Amino acid sequence: MEIVKKVLMHPDFIKYVRLNEAAEKERKFCRHDLQHAVDVARVAYIISLERAYGLSKELIYVTALLHDIGRWKQYEDKSDHAEEGAKLAGKILENLDFDRRDMEMIIEAITGHRRRKRGISLLGEVIYEGDKSCRPCINCVMVNECNWYSDGGQPELLY
Repeated sequence: MEIVKKVLMHPDFIKYVRLNEAAEKERKFCRHDLQHAVDVARVAYIISLERAYGLSKELIYVTALLHDIGRWKQYEDKSDHAEEGAKLAGKILENLDFDRRDMEMIIEAITGHRRRKRGISLLGEVIYEGDKSCRPCINCVMVNECNWYSDGGQPELLY
């Protein structure tokens, strides 16, 4: 998991995690911090293993770590954090000389992680499901006010 360590130590990754923390300092709802990214990675990896998708642990973890790095930008100018995050992730991955094919898969998964789409890649599927399934909504005092779910209803239990 050498590339995961490189992502975690990359100055831009650290900067974006801190920008997210600052932007969500007063947020009453779930945050998009490093713990969330690691939780998504763990759940996504379990989903991949159980479904025998054959995705590498490193690919899943790198994608999950990077999937919300553009969240601060959404607070700043209302842009789509998935699209912004994909751009930021692409720059980090290029800087790390990441494999081009894997980089394209990661960027596609980050871009599409907010909504399930037809034809989504296996990587996109596990990141989407990991993201939706890793939140402990049942214990959250804000669950009835949360609009994180697209239908505005109760949390969906995908996993």
